[in-house]
Amino acid sequence: MTADTEPEKKQGGDDVADLKTAATATVTEGDRQAPTTDESALQAEDDAASSTASINSSIMAYRTENGRTYHAFRESINYVLPNDSSEQERLDLQHHLFTLTLGGKLYLSPIGDDKPLSRALDAGTGTGVWAIDFADAHPETEVIGIDLSPIQPNFLPTNLQFQVDDLEDEWTFSYNFDFIFARMMTGSIGDFPKFFTQSFNALSPGGWVECQDITFPAQCDDGTLKKDSYIDQWSSLMIEATNKFGRTAESAKFYKQQMIDAGFVNVTEVVYKWPTNRWPADPYYKELGFWCNHNIAGELSGLSMVLFTRGLGWSPEEVEVFLAKVRTDMKDRHIHAWWPIHVVYGQKPEA
Repeated sequence: MTADTEPEKKQGGDDVADLKTAATATVTEGDRQAPTTDESALQAEDDAASSTASINSSIMAYRTENGRTYHAFRESINYVLPNDSSEQERLDLQHHLFTLTLGGKLYLSPIGDDKPLSRALDAGTGTGVWAIDFADAHPETEVIGIDLSPIQPNFLPTNLQFQVDDLEDEWTFSYNFDFIFARMMTGSIGDFPKFFTQSFNALSPGGWVECQDITFPAQCDDGTLKKDSYIDQWSSLMIEATNKFGRTAESAKFYKQQMIDAGFVNVTEVVYKWPTNRWPADPYYKELGFWCNHNIAGELSGLSMVLFTRGLGWSPEEVEVFLAKVRTDMKDRHIHAWWPIHVVYGQKPEA
């Protein structure tokens, strides 16, 4: 990437539009149980309904910390990102950034070339935006999205369902998948070798797994990112903090070998670059830089707060003062920094 040396004119379209859209589809009801006058059956149904309501209530009882809300399901899990409306908007913006990066594609795996897919899993679905787009593009495929928080929309493609679960538990699916997809799970999963082994076991022969992820620290090709700049400091502190949580921010560097170790073949890795802002001259990278800046610099507090307070022992006030300086660096077009984005995919051998 080469830097744009021309002064940048302010563009009217620089304000970030709300990218969050509601998918509309006809939702069919499941088979209803036949009416019964059996009092014991009615009581059992009431008890089951009460139990389900209690479970749903506990899942929705989000924990509040430093003004942000976090998942309630398996609260002790060291997942450090919030789940509130600001984070949901960031996740949808991030989806747009990834599709721009991949030239409009949702994935790189060569899936479905020979036969239609039966089932696909979106591991860590977030707002469900990728799963919705995938389900729309593959109406013949049953798509399942799993996340710790039920923050997905209600109106969905009829071939898509969402589940609240912990992907770090043992997987107990009674069926196999043809495609397993995971995006931006760095810092979210503590044992990626286990994740890839479970993915391997849950795939049908010939099925594919794909991970799309950022890795730390930030990179630079021309020396404009100085050692101990605030971007460099933030990168190093993020690695230190995620390591303390047992979920390193450097995990994507190891996906390729971990897939191979799990038994996958035809493993391929493609590394993209996300500029920290609009500093590149190339229009493609300039646009990526614009969205990347809003994705990371625009939500630094949500990305950093739990890691810095619980992991590094900082006060919330110390975090915010530091992050203000990081944001300034991330907006500086004289600093030609970028983030490595790894897309790694592999295939379970044919039977």
